[in-house]
Amino acid sequence: MDTIDRFRTAVEERDVDALEALFAPEPRFFSPIKFTPFEGRAMVLGVFGVLMRRVFEEFRYVGELHGTAETAAGEATDSHVLIFRSVVNGKQIHGIDLIQLDEKGLIEEFTVMVRPLSAVTTLGEAVHTALIAEGLLPGQSR
Repeated sequence: MDTIDRFRTAVEERDVDALEALFAPEPRFFSPIKFTPFEGRAMVLGVFGVLMRRVFEEFRYVGELHGTAETAAGEATDSHVLIFRSVVNGKQIHGIDLIQLDEKGLIEEFTVMVRPLSAVTTLGEAVHTALIAEGLLPGQSR
């Protein structure tokens, strides 16, 4: 089973612990609600914990695409797009996870894009509140 299959299974089973071995030592998580990425394995895994345990309801992947795309650093790399559907605070969310792997096949960059705008707003509020509750962000405005 490759990294993407293992990642998808861990997310669908809400198994945050299984994600740790899938990430590069210094991954970056690009969120639709924050201009700069979350960086480092501990922070990225913390964000996944918040998403999987506190934010997303009825989360499921509904499709997958694969190819090559540039990372934020401008390097072409093995890239996968997982298409998902979920509910956050009663709002239906449609989105994609862009997963980019390093030369060892580990997740180096993870980018989330969601729609519609009302879902982005709802997601942003839910994630921000949960990150503060988990102690991953100080209790201040974004």
